[in-house]
Amino acid sequence: MSHVQPTADRLREAANRLHLSPRTRETYLYWACRFIRHHGGCDPAALGPAQIRSFLADLDRDGAVSASTRNLALNAIRFLYSEVLGMPSPAADGVTRAPRRRAPPATFTRSEVLAILTRLDGQCRLMAGLLYGSGLRLGECAALRIRDVDLRRGVIVVRGEASERGRRTMIPRSLVTALREQMELVRTRHRMDLDDGSGEVPLPPAIARNHPHANGREWRWQFLFPAARRSHDRDSGMLVRHHVHESVLQRAVKKAIRAAGIAAAGSAQTLRHSFAAHLLEDGFTLRVVQELMGHANIRTTAIYSRVTRESGRPVRSPLDGIDGA
Repeated sequence: MSHVQPTADRLREAANRLHLSPRTRETYLYWACRFIRHHGGCDPAALGPAQIRSFLADLDRDGAVSASTRNLALNAIRFLYSEVLGMPSPAADGVTRAPRRRAPPATFTRSEVLAILTRLDGQCRLMAGLLYGSGLRLGECAALRIRDVDLRRGVIVVRGEASERGRRTMIPRSLVTALREQMELVRTRHRMDLDDGSGEVPLPPAIARNHPHANGREWRWQFLFPAARRSHDRDSGMLVRHHVHESVLQRAVKKAIRAAGIAAAGSAQTLRHSFAAHLLEDGFTLRVVQELMGHANIRTTAIYSRVTRESGRPVRSPLDGIDGA
């Protein structure tokens, strides 16, 4: 008997009970199931430190995962034992985390960014523009909701999956018109969904948990970049419209990089790294860039204050300094 599916079901229950974010839940589910399959689908309660070390050693030997990904796998195994199986984790017995390599992230030049953006169109061009122009992570961009985009103030509020805490970053002036048009497209599709008896989107976990009467059909909860098709939500079973999958932009950016003839390795995430590098080149401080990128926890008042240089001049998005963007 394979223990993969029964364990997966129990892991989902534990993740929901502890209010883990959807991303964390899916990550833990993937690595826990992969660990069990690695050992022939046997009962994980019968496995010990030797089997965990063997699994992690194979990941290290394959060289296909980074140190941070390998550590995610270890976190998932620890969660499996402590929260799902209710037993001391064998991972605590002589299994260590991999040291993270601190190599500088790859970045694009400004001309390379322009070459990539001009080879994208529609929704993908707008999303890529936000990665570079606002410093958003790929997942943050895909999961933006209407309420998070304040065109009047020129601000995007980036919120976490499991809480309402967030940070503010700027909206590039060059993207205001495209964002307004995208909102109108979403509004039209949302009206069609409502007329069809749907119009529901899954609410953020923190809202669903703390505000049980919140309505996922309301305009402000709609995703800025909705999926093309509706699907049944795994938790509620309701027919909802999720946000576009991150892989859509990843594939489009990869294709644009190839079309632009850029030889250096890069991806959609490299646009975000380039945002930080170019702001520093423009003379903005590490502290300002740190706040915009969301690299550290800061006080709520600091997160929601207007981000400026030390001189008091508002930060200008690097996208607004690229001709033709």
